[in-house]
Amino acid sequence: MTTKNLSKLSKKQRALEILSRLHRLYPDATCSLNYETPVQLLVATILSAQCTDERVNKVTPALFSRFPDAESLANADILELEELVRSTGFYRNKAKNIKAACRMIVEDFNSVVPNKMEELLKLPGVARKTANVVLAHAYGINAGVTVDTHVKRLSQRLGLTKNTEPINIEKDLMKLLPQPDWENWSIRLIYHGRTVCKARSPGCDVCELVDVCAKNLGNGND
Repeated sequence: MTTKNLSKLSKKQRALEILSRLHRLYPDATCSLNYETPVQLLVATILSAQCTDERVNKVTPALFSRFPDAESLANADILELEELVRSTGFYRNKAKNIKAACRMIVEDFNSVVPNKMEELLKLPGVARKTANVVLAHAYGINAGVTVDTHVKRLSQRLGLTKNTEPINIEKDLMKLLPQPDWENWSIRLIYHGRTVCKARSPGCDVCELVDVCAKNLGNGND
């Protein structure tokens, strides 16, 4: 497809073309957090806020060895929990939320991480980003589009949203993409953001999305 033809695509058609290319570029892309259970994924995702997945994966083996499930995390000594997650940043708040969320899971959900968005959002420290990750990777439920810093940056650069708030970006993307691919979009766009379209130095010269990017097509079509 030529650049001239691409410029005539609607925003939705362009999003689907980008999705197709991301599937080809990153066929084996999956959640990069290490976990064995839904509660471990929940905790790892809370820890990943303003922290790299690589750092979280260095912290969680000791954390989950000491506190492997919701019950043990709910009853954990807060100072010990803080020390175990210290290197992920904002450790006091993260430890407090993890302990409180696990206490709620034990007391209100029979020690099982809920599989509904509205119930997950009741847990301390859990917003839509974390809930979407848990639902998609622990339960295979595409309830929304996970919007992290990479997804936000690239979706804006690609001209698929003009919004700046994650909830509004998510709504825009949900309109453009088929529901079964909502999490596929996020995971593969994260890979692309880490390796090619970086925050400070986007690799446009090697990017295989450059011809469908808003930068190359003007602002793209609505």
